[in-house]
Amino acid sequence: MTEHPAYEVVRPVTPTASVLLQQNPHPMTLDGTNTWLLRSADSDTTVVVDPGQSDPVHLDRLIAAAPSIAVVLVTHGHFDHSQAAAELHERTGAPVRAIDPEHCHGAAPLADGELIGAAGVLVRVWATPGHTADSASFVVGDEEAVLTGDTILGRGTTVVAHPDGVLAAYLDSLRRLQDLGDAVVLTGHGPELPSARAAAEYYLAHRQQRLEQVRAATAALGPSVTARQIVEVVYADVDPALWPAAEWSVEAQLAYLRS
Repeated sequence: MTEHPAYEVVRPVTPTASVLLQQNPHPMTLDGTNTWLLRSADSDTTVVVDPGQSDPVHLDRLIAAAPSIAVVLVTHGHFDHSQAAAELHERTGAPVRAIDPEHCHGAAPLADGELIGAAGVLVRVWATPGHTADSASFVVGDEEAVLTGDTILGRGTTVVAHPDGVLAAYLDSLRRLQDLGDAVVLTGHGPELPSARAAAEYYLAHRQQRLEQVRAATAALGPSVTARQIVEVVYADVDPALWPAAEWSVEAQLAYLRS
């Protein structure tokens, strides 16, 4: 694949957060996976968030950018965020922590509300399930920024990955993130966003709109309608390559409407 300068550099975003973009663009990953590096200006260690999917080139770049890693945090277990974590642990010895014990290496699982102090920064763990059951967000400092993984993306909207993802939990998570006000959103894919409140409000409005569309499609097509049939109506303006993921969201919406 042709190299692009964006994949070569660590880009500062806030005083304590920089991003290293993985070269894995795809309709589901947008420009690629954002691997986040957290550290204060005077720290010689780094907190790494979401090391990405297995890719020796990205891993070499990551270790070059963060030669001394205090801890690796994983927002959720989808492979494009967590797959490289085991190899990073093997190569550096850095402990890897996630909500799901399956994605931890050499350390205990994360707990909601836990405070992690490392690399000169303070990170608060927020359980934000919905996209997946194990999704977490990480609030940096005095609510100056929040890392959201796939719970909020930098462009477009995310999938509720039914049956692991649950819409009711996702809506609750968005409302929780809404309370962060103007915290900068450091997303798992795509650009950062200037306001957690604005991003969460947009996502909540979008989900309400989709629920109304799914409800209308179900009424028009009958109770035996399939998720795929609803996708073909409600997501007609979406790239068909994304329809399988849209089916997950529709299944989650149907389960929500039936509850």
